[in-house]
Amino acid sequence: MASPTLISDTNAWKDLKGHVEEIKKTHLRDLMGDVDRCKSMTVEFDGVLLDYSRQRATLETIDKLFKLADAAHLKEKINRMYTGERINSTENRPVLHVALRASRDAVIQSDGKNVVPEVWKVLDKIREFSERVRSGSWVGATGKALKDVIAVGIGGSFLGPLFVHTALQTEPEAIESARGRQLHFLANVDPIDVARNITGLNPETTLVVVVSKTFTTAETMLNARTLREWISAALGPSAVAKHMVAVSTNLTLVEKFGIDPNNAFAFWDWVGGRYSVCSAVGVLPLSLQYGFSVVEKFLKGASSIDQHFYSAPFEKNIPVLLGLLSVWNVSFFGYPARAILPYSQALEKLAPHIQQVSMESNGKGVSIDGVPLPFEAGEIDFGEPGTNGQHSFYQLIHQGRVIPCDFIGVVRSQQPVYLKGEPVSNHDELMSNFFAQPDALAYGKTEEQLHKENVPPHLIPHKTFSGNRPSFSLLLPSLNAYNIGQLLAIYEHRIAVEGFIWGINSFDQWGVELGKSLATQVRKQINASRSKGEPVEGFNFSTTTLLSRYLEASADVPANPPTTLLPKI
Repeated sequence: MASPTLISDTNAWKDLKGHVEEIKKTHLRDLMGDVDRCKSMTVEFDGVLLDYSRQRATLETIDKLFKLADAAHLKEKINRMYTGERINSTENRPVLHVALRASRDAVIQSDGKNVVPEVWKVLDKIREFSERVRSGSWVGATGKALKDVIAVGIGGSFLGPLFVHTALQTEPEAIESARGRQLHFLANVDPIDVARNITGLNPETTLVVVVSKTFTTAETMLNARTLREWISAALGPSAVAKHMVAVSTNLTLVEKFGIDPNNAFAFWDWVGGRYSVCSAVGVLPLSLQYGFSVVEKFLKGASSIDQHFYSAPFEKNIPVLLGLLSVWNVSFFGYPARAILPYSQALEKLAPHIQQVSMESNGKGVSIDGVPLPFEAGEIDFGEPGTNGQHSFYQLIHQGRVIPCDFIGVVRSQQPVYLKGEPVSNHDELMSNFFAQPDALAYGKTEEQLHKENVPPHLIPHKTFSGNRPSFSLLLPSLNAYNIGQLLAIYEHRIAVEGFIWGINSFDQWGVELGKSLATQVRKQINASRSKGEPVEGFNFSTTTLLSRYLEASADVPANPPTTLLPKI
């Protein structure tokens, strides 16, 4: 049997390896002077404008990247995803998060069955339930309306919904819809996170949404049991069914926990955790906070990009262009990181979410066939809203390591401010930086320019900027629910493109398993040491020493407490 072909073995890859040496001889100062090139490197779809002219690439580079896409069978892989083939081969699952936001009349097959009616059955159930809670027809155990929601989940059950919630909090329509309501997210098993979430809340007016596909996730279920105890201690055990609902497929464990299975909202194996914000995982808590009609606009924005990604030719396809050029930066220039820089405070949780979507998807060292990769794949993602980031880590971006940047701007602010006598509005001040920073990175500042400015000679090395640092500029018309959905889908598909080119499985995450299994051993040891006084055994010297110190210093912690102790702030 022939060995699987790595993308790095193809002529298209080797051609780019030679081509990058030519590009390294150019500077963005010169490339940006070619107006025709810059015109060709601007793409617009459904109000979203992408400018990739500040990439270290020529039109010839783009053509060669399209040849790489052909060699990687990119179009075929996209089609296979959309038609429900089991492209997540290590888990034998389809990858169909696009079905979560498909229109009601769409047809998306999985194993010969259209899954869209199932999706809408759950969405309709969420619409009906959230409207009952929001209207006050569904009340708590003491007859009070449920105004506060705590969503309990971790990883993809937390980061995506938190990103969307944070982005909507200052959007005018969403503000009106959420008036008088609070949405909290409990993710970390650290009891401090519990304390912060329940402080100031009344169990009588609180609804808890437990998000766990299997209802076995260790951190989530411990947090869920903690909140169950918080509710039971105040209102009695029978109150749990009125104050807790689930997003899960394991109805047996849901019922055993004390939640009515009728109040469980399903999602499917073909939804990966980090791609699940458009499922009940995100739609339920967000609909409870903002109403289903607002969340439906978010789904429609994502669906718009889904259709664009599926049907647009590559030269006009925003996620494809972003993905190909990201591969160019990582695998050919050797840039290991990407900075996500939204010039909108409402997008402050975008980077943490994309960290998971990107690094869990593409942080792989072997091909989808299990062959070790002879090249680097995946990016280190980080970011912060501008202008905060400018006063934090932009120093390194300008004069230290080269880190390709995503600049994300918004034409219309969610909350405009105009002050009499000021030369520009607050949003214009923000956007002045959005437009300036990419040019500063691209052009830099030369010794000659500094000499002309009469900078003292000893400071010239310190004030020289090499420039030639690549970036994308993405401009959104506004930041409403629809635009937030567009932005999410652009990043999801861009990351898939990178994985399809690298020939890896972007939809499994075996790397998270080893630490969890080792933690199980430690958990058993802590229990045995606390309850039976057993010595620490079976670990290396370092772990034994640290664990022994921890147990000795916390010897007053009861192994089997006679009563429950909950946080008090």
